Parts: sequence; structure tokens; C-alpha cells
Amino acid sequence: MIEDRPTHLAAALRRRGYPLSPWPWRALAYAATSLAVAGPLAVGLFVVAAPLLAVVSAARQGRPVALPVLVFLTVVALLVLALAPLASGPVAAVERWRLGLVDARPLPGPRGAGLAARYTGAAAWRETAYLCFLAAVVPAGYGMFALLALVDVALLAGPWLAGHGERIVLLAATVDTPRQAVPYALLALLLVPVLWYAAGLLVAGQAAVARWLLGGATEQVALREVTRSRARLVDAYEAERRRIERDVHDGAQPRLTSLTLQLGMARLDVPEDSPAAPPLAAAHEQAKELMVLLRQIVRGIRPPHLSELGLAGAVRELATRATVPVTVHTDLPQPVPELAETTAYYVVSESLANVARHAGATRAQVRLTRAGRTLLVEIEDDGRGGADPARGTGLTGLADRVGAVDGRLLLASPAGGPTLVRVELPCRR
Repeated sequence: MIEDRPTHLAAALRRRGYPLSPWPWRALAYAATSLAVAGPLAVGLFVVAAPLLAVVSAARQGRPVALPVLVFLTVVALLVLALAPLASGPVAAVERWRLGLVDARPLPGPRGAGLAARYTGAAAWRETAYLCFLAAVVPAGYGMFALLALVDVALLAGPWLAGHGERIVLLAATVDTPRQAVPYALLALLLVPVLWYAAGLLVAGQAAVARWLLGGATEQVALREVTRSRARLVDAYEAERRRIERDVHDGAQPRLTSLTLQLGMARLDVPEDSPAAPPLAAAHEQAKELMVLLRQIVRGIRPPHLSELGLAGAVRELATRATVPVTVHTDLPQPVPELAETTAYYVVSESLANVARHAGATRAQVRLTRAGRTLLVEIEDDGRGGADPARGTGLTGLADRVGAVDGRLLLASPAGGPTLVRVELPCRR
């Protein structure tokens, strides 16, 4: 049995054994090194921001501000803005390395780190945003936590601090004796595990922001590449499906038809009392059965109604074969791409089959509309409702089929009905 170990702090916090694991100490190490990086940045931000805040305060109070001061502060602000993307690169590299303390998942840096990319690339400006986050938000968050920790330590030390004949203030109360300070010390003792977890949450939040800002470009590029790869696979599958359909229809099916005809003619030439007649008859019947099976396979690859009648006509053909009355409404002013057309057909076919088998409906409606680059397919029935994909009604397979073409399936089926299946399919050319 392989032990499922957490790979990052946020996952470790959800485990029961977190307080006794190495993760709290790794979080403390990350926090300590964060202060070493964020401290100088916070000082630099204060040096730049303090004069600006003073000028803003003076302007709000109506006091005059000398023009040279405004020019100087404007130049400093522009200089800081110009240098920030350059300074954020080395800091971001250190932060990606430090992130390994609390997150073992890889976080590669951006590609193309030229000078122009530092000002034109989105990744560089995300690194700059993280630089500001380190300088402003991180010190404030750790400062508040340090204040809470100091209060807890003071409460723990209350019985000893109150034992020198001096009155001390603990929270909102004043204590004179160690006995009066004991309840506060017990409360502080109970709060130690809470602070232990709170420190982990604080560090996990910083790590999440670091991963989001410093790794967003890489992960988004990877996601886009996965989406494009899936689209290429679906297109390749469709091309291969059409090739197989064409080969079967134009190659194997005519030869099998010819073989069936030859066997039929041979049966006519062989007397019924001949020893070869029964095997020949059996071979002829098997050939005819194989013809029917092959025809069904070809029809399953791409229904012939789609090629002959189009999507609207093929759906109306499905409606005429349904066991409940089905009304079809279509609004397709533009042709539908073959991939979306085939997917929509199977969605309607499977949905109407579900209506017949599970819904107990007396009527159903199918609506096909084209809205820009999206094909909308809606199947509604007046059945009992309560459709649940977990009960094996084919909805999971439909969702997978729709998801494979980057579409979306929505289901509304309250108990008592009605049931509405809505599918949104992208129409790419």
C-alpha cells in the first residue's frame, strides 16, 4: 500500500496529524524567510510611500505643497514604476525556490526573460504585483499574527507576572494575584493549537498567492495547450471515423454484397438433396446477417439521416420513431459543423431513449437553435423528473461526449418534473 502524502501545505492542513508532522516547522521556516525578503521591501515601500502620503494629507487639509516637491515625488514614483519590473525578476526567482518549503509541486519560471519582456510580458507584471504583495500585505499579515502570539504569551505568563505585587491588565480585565491570572493562562494554553493552525493557514495563503501570481502564466499556457491538444485529438478522431466509414461503405460493403449474391446464385444451382446444399445455405444466411451487421456498424459511425437530411431532418426522423409524441422546433439559419452536428444527434437520440425508458412522460420537446458560434440543444419532457446521472441513465456518457468537443451539458430535473437537458456545443469551422 502506497501512502498518500500531501505535496503542499494546504493539503497537509486538512490531515489529522498536521500538528505533529514536519509541515508546521516548514511553514515557520517559510514565514521566517518571508520576513527576511519582505522586510527590506517593506522599508523601501515606506520610504517611497511616506512622502506621497504626507503630500496627499496636506492637500486634503488645504495646505499648500511646493511645486518642486510635487515634481520630485512624481519623478521618484515614475522611477520606482520603471524599475519595479526589473527588480521583481530576481525576487520572483527566489520566491519560486522558497515555495518548495511548503509546496513540492513544480513551478517553472516564465520563458523569454529579455529586457523587453520585463515590460511587455504579462508574467513580468504579475511578478511585479507579487513584489507589491510582499512589500505591503505580507508584513501586515505577519505583524497581526505576531501581535496575537504576543498576547497569548502574555496571558500564559500572567500568573508569574502578577506575582510581584503589581496590578497588570490581561485583555479587558485587571488582575492583582496569580490566582486571578490562572484562567487567562488556561485560555491561552487552549489557544496554542489554534495559533499553530493559524500560522499554517497564513503561510498557506501566501503560498497560494505566490503560486497564482508567479505560476499563472505557465499553468494557463499548459491549460490552453491541453485544450488545443484535445481539440486536435477530436478532429483526428473525426477524420479517422470518416475514413473508416468511407472504407467500409465503399470497400468492404460492396464486396460482401457481391459475395452474398454469388452464394445465393450458387444455392440456385445446387440441388436441395446435394450434400453441399446445407453448408451453402448456412453460409448464405451468415453472409446476409453479416450484411445487416455491417450496415448497422456503418450507421452507428455516422447516421445516414445526418448526411441525407441534415441535423434538423435527422432529429425529426428520431421524433417520428419515438414512443412518446415529440415536438421539434429548429432555428438553424447557418450550417452546423459536422462534429457538432453528430454530437447533437447522439445527444437527442440518447435523451429521447431516456425519456422513453425512465421518465414516464406523455410528451417531449426538442429545440435546436444556433446562437452565434454556439449550437443549443434542449430536450424537455413532462415526466416524473428526478434524473440522476449516478443511477446509470446515460447522462454521464452524454456529458463525456459533450465534454470531448469542449461543450457543456446542463440538467434540470426536480422531483415531479419536468426534466430539461440543455447542451451547448461550440461551432468551429
